[in-house]
Amino acid sequence: MNTNCITVLKPGLETTVQELPGRVGYLEQGFPISGPFDKWSFRQANLLAGNPRDTAALECQFLGPTLRFSCDTTIAVTGADMRPKLDGQPVPMWKSVPVRAGQVLELGAAYTGARGYIAVSGGIDTPVVLGSRAVFHMARVGGQALAKDQTVPLGEQPAGARDMLAVPEASRPPLATDKTWQIEALAGPNDDWLDAASIETFFSASWSVQAKSNRTGIRLTGPEFRFAGRALSKGSDHGQDPSNIIDHGYPLGAVNLAGQTPIILVNDAPSTGGFINPFTVASAAFWKLAQAKPGDVLRFRLIDREEASHLRAALETVTSAGVTVRV
Repeated sequence: MNTNCITVLKPGLETTVQELPGRVGYLEQGFPISGPFDKWSFRQANLLAGNPRDTAALECQFLGPTLRFSCDTTIAVTGADMRPKLDGQPVPMWKSVPVRAGQVLELGAAYTGARGYIAVSGGIDTPVVLGSRAVFHMARVGGQALAKDQTVPLGEQPAGARDMLAVPEASRPPLATDKTWQIEALAGPNDDWLDAASIETFFSASWSVQAKSNRTGIRLTGPEFRFAGRALSKGSDHGQDPSNIIDHGYPLGAVNLAGQTPIILVNDAPSTGGFINPFTVASAAFWKLAQAKPGDVLRFRLIDREEASHLRAALETVTSAGVTVRV
């Protein structure tokens, strides 16, 4: 029987198990996809730990956990810079790190970025719920955020020597040090509910990330929107506020306009509702949303579907096995 595990000494802030591709196929039943917010960092952590890139691993936000390992293994820490330490000694990020049984890994507050990733050789072996180990913490689907003294089961440890790998700096996600992020977004599906000036303003203005943001939605503060005629003269079934619309499906990444508050719907977001979605953030830009802290500034760049596809393909390439080098 496999008894390899991690013991949680300090849970950090909403540290959860995540896995790719997430909980696919359950949106119509109200279960979001979940999965890691920053796929780029998540996948590279797994590759460094010697796992297939979509293996279950840990995601933490703003403040990392303190963990004790029951077995010899290999780990990797990527994403936000949480200054990891092993038995009190600093260890590098973006590299394979050997760990001995009984050693303690400690992550602190994020200096740059917002979300960190911890992958362990063999992966996290929590139960599969509705096809995935990904945790939707708000509804306790697939589990919940880690708690003090909890034990987290690990998969079987590979036999034999393990390659020690590193991700070259040029292949790592470039975390914004000036607290400003360029976010690629498409117009639609409901951009025709805004007037032309408001569409132009969305792509030219600076938008501040609100503290009330989370894995369900990134709330923004910025200029007010003005609405097109169809939003001001509509049937009663569409609701009273100009931003109301008859309930319809929300695409992942939709910029959901609730009154005058834009909310970018991300990994744990609802899949339907009664507000317009004038814009949609490209999936390849999600890693930037994951690493943006409250108070950071988002500036949106208008792209089309063809460019969005190219960006997604480029991200798939950079998170493949070819970006690691032996050390």
